[in-house]
Amino acid sequence: MSRARRVVIASVAAGAAALAGWGVRALLMRQAAVARERIGKPLGEDSVPADRIWSRKLDGEPIELLVLGDSLAAGLGVEHRKQTLGGRVAKGLARRLSRPVRLCTTAVVGSESNALEGQLDELPDGYRPDVAVIIVGGNDVTHLVYPAVAAGQLDRAIRRLRVLGTRVVVGTCPDLGAIRPVPQPLRGIMSRMSQHMAIAQTRAARHAGAVPVSLRKALRTAFREDPDGMFSLDRFHPSAAGYRRTAEALLPAVEQAARRSGPAFSGSQ
Repeated sequence: MSRARRVVIASVAAGAAALAGWGVRALLMRQAAVARERIGKPLGEDSVPADRIWSRKLDGEPIELLVLGDSLAAGLGVEHRKQTLGGRVAKGLARRLSRPVRLCTTAVVGSESNALEGQLDELPDGYRPDVAVIIVGGNDVTHLVYPAVAAGQLDRAIRRLRVLGTRVVVGTCPDLGAIRPVPQPLRGIMSRMSQHMAIAQTRAARHAGAVPVSLRKALRTAFREDPDGMFSLDRFHPSAAGYRRTAEALLPAVEQAARRSGPAFSGSQ
C-alpha cells in the first residue's frame, strides 16, 4: 500500500471517529436535557433547617458536629428536621455516646467541592467542631469536574479542619447510576464517573487524615432495588428512608471519630 493511500485511509478513519464522537456527545447532551426535565425542582433549593442541640436532656457538654457539602449533606428532600441527614446523624450519635449533640450545618444545595472552603469560612470565629461530616462529589460529576481537581479541593478542606483538632468523616460520592430519570447510556456513564470520583475522594481523605465511608458500597443495592422507597419526589434526592440508610452507613465512623477527637492534627496519616 502506498504512503499516500495510507494517509488517505488514516484521514478518513480520523474523520469517521470525530463524527462518531460528535454523535455520542450530541446524544449525551440530549439525554442530559431529558434528565433535567424529568427531575425538575419540585423540592425547591432550600433544605429543612436542622441545627439545634439534639438529645438536650442527656448529661454532659454537647458534642460539636459539623456537616458540610452538597444537597445530600444539607438534607434536601424531606419535610422534618429529624429526617435530614444531619438530624439523623446527630440523634444517632447522641444515642450511641449518651451525650447531647449540637449540630451545625453549612452544607449548601448545589455545592461542588470548590465550595467547601467557603462553607468553612462562614463558621463563627473560635468555633471548633469535634467531628465534621463531609458529603460532596455528585455535583462535581454532573458538572464534569476532574476527580483529581475535586479531590484536591476536598483535601484542603479536610486539612483546615484537622488543624482545628476536628476529626473528619467523608461520605464519598454515591452511585449516580441509581438515578432512574437519567436515560441510558448516560446513566451508565454517570455510574462509572461517580465511581472514579469516589476513588479519588477516598485517597484524598486518607492522605489528609480523614476517614472515608463508601456510600456507593453502602447504599447502591438499596437505592437500585427500591428506588421508589429510597428516593424522594424528584427521584434524585433521598427520601426519609434514604437518609436513614445514609446516616446508618456513616454513624459507625462518626462515633469512632467523636470518641477520638482531641489535639490538633499535624502532618499526614
